[in-house]
Amino acid sequence: MILNENSNEPKEAMAAVHQDLTIETDVTQRLRRAGLRPTRQRIALAELLFAKGDRHLTAEELHEEATGAGVSCSLATVYNTLHQFTEAGMLRVLSLETARTYFDTNVSDHYHFVVEGSTEVYDVPRGNISVRDLPPPPPGMEIAHVDVVIRLRPKR
Repeated sequence: MILNENSNEPKEAMAAVHQDLTIETDVTQRLRRAGLRPTRQRIALAELLFAKGDRHLTAEELHEEATGAGVSCSLATVYNTLHQFTEAGMLRVLSLETARTYFDTNVSDHYHFVVEGSTEVYDVPRGNISVRDLPPPPPGMEIAHVDVVIRLRPKR
């Protein structure tokens, strides 16, 4: 590449390459901390999943994003990877009683709004819900987390 002192193009290109390497390194470290080997496909899918902040998506949606980004992987690979990420504590499965399984990149304790008849899922703002007086779990069991799903629909 020829550097032109009056042009910012090489600097911008180098900054973009540096940003891409930083994201990949962060994802690689995150996978290793979770006990997962950072394969090419895991890195690519993790970059797509976590680069946009907290989100809720299905395997089909991630597969579509991956295909659009030029990541070569099957839908089965996406499902397997999402379940591996879930088992490693990097994702949370949302039980929304719909035909689709949603994966949440925010693994903290929080609750959800679901818009009936659509694919929209939103986090409930922190501090707005209090869950009290839970029954004691059966002997030998402990409560892992509590899901609260608030179903929404347009006003009539």
